[in-house]
Amino acid sequence: MHIVDGALATPVLIAGAAATAGGLAIGLRQLTTERIPTAGVLSAGFFVASLIHVPIGISSVHLIMNGIAGLILGWTAFPALFIGLLLQAVTFGFGGITVLGVNAVNIALPAVLAGVICRSFIRKGGRNNVLIWGSICGALAIALTTIMVSVSLALSGEEFNEAAYLVFVSHIPVMVIEGALTAAAAWLIMQVKPELFGLSQMKDV
Repeated sequence: MHIVDGALATPVLIAGAAATAGGLAIGLRQLTTERIPTAGVLSAGFFVASLIHVPIGISSVHLIMNGIAGLILGWTAFPALFIGLLLQAVTFGFGGITVLGVNAVNIALPAVLAGVICRSFIRKGGRNNVLIWGSICGALAIALTTIMVSVSLALSGEEFNEAAYLVFVSHIPVMVIEGALTAAAAWLIMQVKPELFGLSQMKDV
């Protein structure tokens, strides 16, 4: 999911940087003191999960965990995931600095959208309901991210069309895995710390 420096056209880089700047502005306004520890933990979780790469053909895939970040943090997922991407680029050379804006919006915006779509359903409680919508959230975030990455590549030149297709197909197993992990995490949170979903008490799960 990390697009490297030099791969994208300049207009795509500019659009990605502008979108990320907007997302960061909204997210930082909503980052209260109470939410900083949670944002830090989810940022660290994203950082570690996406370090483990599984080779597939000429490329590789890895977990992202942006679905659970968007589910819990909402727009605050933008700064949390941005920091994780920045540290990866500076420390390990994953992605790059010039593509940081594109990589950030490709991962953080799907997190926010998936969270917005699924959070209200999860807050209703019920074991099956939480598991179903948790899995949808995790899989949807990855699906949207792969689509955005594919579009970013396709807009940068026809030579990237095959790579764009490979990105989506190779991440189908990741969608399944992240769906299961997000469902399990959502169920656990509803049992032990429902206030992360804005609930004052535990729902019947």
